[in-house]
Amino acid sequence: MYLKRLPPVIRCCLQPLFRDVRSCSHRKPCALVSGYRFHGLGVQSRTLHGGESKPPDTSLFVPVQLRPTETGDTDIGAELTQPLNKSDVLKTLNKFYKRKEMQRLGAENGLDARLFHQAFISFRKYVMETDPLHVDLHIVLNDICCGVGHVDDLFPFFMRHSKQVFPMLDCMDDLRKISDLRLPPNWYPEARAIQRKIIFHAGPTNSGKTYHAIQRYLSAKSGVYCGPLKLLAHEIYQKSNDSGVPCDLITGEELVFVDPEGRPSAHAACTIEMCSVTAPYEVAVIDEIQMIRDPSRGWAWTRALLGLCAEEIHICGEGAAIDLVTELMFTTGEEVEVRNYERLTPLKILDHALESLDNLRPGDCIVCFNKNDIYSVSRQIEARSLECAVIYGSLPPGTKLAQAKKFNDPSDPCKILVATDAIGMGLNLSIKRIIFNSLVKPNINEKGEKEIDTLSTSQALQIAGRAGRFSSMFKDGEVTTMFRDDLSLLKEIMRKPVAAIETAGLHPTADQIEMFAYHLPDATLANLIDIFVSLSQVDGLYFVCNIDDFKFVADMIQHIPLNLRARYVFCTAPINRKQPFVCTSLLKFARQFSRNEPLTFDWICHHINWPVVSPKTIKDLVHLESVHDILDLYLWLSYRFMDMFPDANLVREIQKELDSIIQMGVYNITKLIRASESPASSSDYSEAQGAHERAIPNLNHNKNSQGQRRPKGSQLVQPLPVNIKGSLASRLVQQGLLTPDMLTQLEKEWQSQQHDNGNRSTPQVLKGKRRKK
Repeated sequence: MYLKRLPPVIRCCLQPLFRDVRSCSHRKPCALVSGYRFHGLGVQSRTLHGGESKPPDTSLFVPVQLRPTETGDTDIGAELTQPLNKSDVLKTLNKFYKRKEMQRLGAENGLDARLFHQAFISFRKYVMETDPLHVDLHIVLNDICCGVGHVDDLFPFFMRHSKQVFPMLDCMDDLRKISDLRLPPNWYPEARAIQRKIIFHAGPTNSGKTYHAIQRYLSAKSGVYCGPLKLLAHEIYQKSNDSGVPCDLITGEELVFVDPEGRPSAHAACTIEMCSVTAPYEVAVIDEIQMIRDPSRGWAWTRALLGLCAEEIHICGEGAAIDLVTELMFTTGEEVEVRNYERLTPLKILDHALESLDNLRPGDCIVCFNKNDIYSVSRQIEARSLECAVIYGSLPPGTKLAQAKKFNDPSDPCKILVATDAIGMGLNLSIKRIIFNSLVKPNINEKGEKEIDTLSTSQALQIAGRAGRFSSMFKDGEVTTMFRDDLSLLKEIMRKPVAAIETAGLHPTADQIEMFAYHLPDATLANLIDIFVSLSQVDGLYFVCNIDDFKFVADMIQHIPLNLRARYVFCTAPINRKQPFVCTSLLKFARQFSRNEPLTFDWICHHINWPVVSPKTIKDLVHLESVHDILDLYLWLSYRFMDMFPDANLVREIQKELDSIIQMGVYNITKLIRASESPASSSDYSEAQGAHERAIPNLNHNKNSQGQRRPKGSQLVQPLPVNIKGSLASRLVQQGLLTPDMLTQLEKEWQSQQHDNGNRSTPQVLKGKRRKK
């Protein structure tokens, strides 16, 4: 009735919409709505492609906050009809929300119950607060309020608004195509253009598998070595150049050309994340292929395996990966030749545990799984007038090598090594006997969650295999545990077959995220990643690596104005988010970068307070390790933003100097531990072991740590009433979650509480005795 009053231009635009709406009775849902074919408003049903698409996790869809649109001062809708009664409009909107038919249509168009509710809240706010409303919506609302329209007629306007609030609804098919990860081999057309020969060198540690692959690498006209650690890449770099084969070194923080004029050599040794999937080689070596299952880094092995352009690909690692590699290569049309290797020297599991540090002998390595145990054990070894080397993951590579050299040197008095599982790969060590201080280790699962779990067979064999190396002074290897209770479990673990690796890791690329951002320009990078993973489809051979570290940095720098490419690079920076100083440094780097202000040598020196002083306590040493990580971060970014991080060479010089300072700190680590300890906490290792036993219900509490009877006068502390296996308290101490002092304090508090509970009933007894007297 009002269409004829509209100006010709507006009437021409609105006529297609109202033609079908006017033909519908207000007592029935509009046929147009029932068919949900609102092509003029971009509404379409979301279909599943052959039933293969999984429903998206709509909890990740963050609504866009819409700004009020400029509609002009003139309320054309009110002039054509009449002003709207807000109370009637609110009743109409609530009636629309309660309509099951509308909720069903919303679900068919991508709005589940959660999104439907959020979109309606936004739509209601828009309708109630916008003045004036768009003329088409004003007219429809007026018709409904006057009884000549049906409430279902609001659906096209509701969907138009919903797609502004949730823009992903309008491009869901495109987003699904971008996040489809079911055919990773197709990402590498250069590799698919050649027929590669795949050779799998399978065997345990110290079997010579990597040696044979490297020999082929050295004899080739061109080659690339891809390893998991900088130490391994550096080892191959040195070995290759020492053999007269010019070889470059490529890591995330460093690019070293052996050619004086900077021309690339035919051979390169690199960390696996840095390998090129476009450069042609005759031979490529992929080391430690079992890490393809790693929840965080597995994608790098998948990328190298599928993407390296080499005539021969030599893969080294556990036999547990053979089936997976064979299946992956089947999808590329390539066959796998398997060469099996046996261990070159025997490895024996001893029938007795160490039990006491007094039983240590030259060539022993005590393996711990946290720094607190490293500090405790090394302190107690020093108390026995023995020297020990210390190696753990957060130490700089130079310090690890220096400690390894010290331990390996026959003329050095240091004959004992205390280390974490960092010795599992990357270091050549002369170890006779591996001693597990604990058999539980913190792990990160595929969801990014931290788990405390028993050592896997693969991990135990990797670490134990460091004993009795073929090229070391100890030809036969031995393995045992620190505590007697763990020995049977160790034997059980090492006799199990290694579980087959079933899936390979994947990670969204910068190009994929950039295409996502094109469709969702208002979403944060962390939210883009979440939606990508939610929509991603992988087949049974792959999994998407956890992205918690990526999202952590993305959220941390979200407020800093950066373009998407730069933001993505900062988010992939290798940092330990448990180190506050490193995290705040990355934040400052990003802020300085966003201002287009180069991070100069003077700037970084001021930031880290250079020059630093030698550590006097363990806390100082940990801080210097963080400073080293910050310099690593600078070098990593300088490799990607050379103009903004221009002083890489100067930073590398002070990093070497810092490495020497940390080496001296680790060399004097027992002195630092003593300086860090209070008198009350410098207890003997046997006392700590006694504290473990007092907290373990299934041990004989009438015996001391040496298995002898306790003297009658010795006081026995009542054990904590924990309804669990007795080894838990010991494991908590070994994991660094409890210290022996904390455990003793808990026992005292429990004893005091028991004493107080007993005293509450004592007065009645005393009163009775007095009355009896």
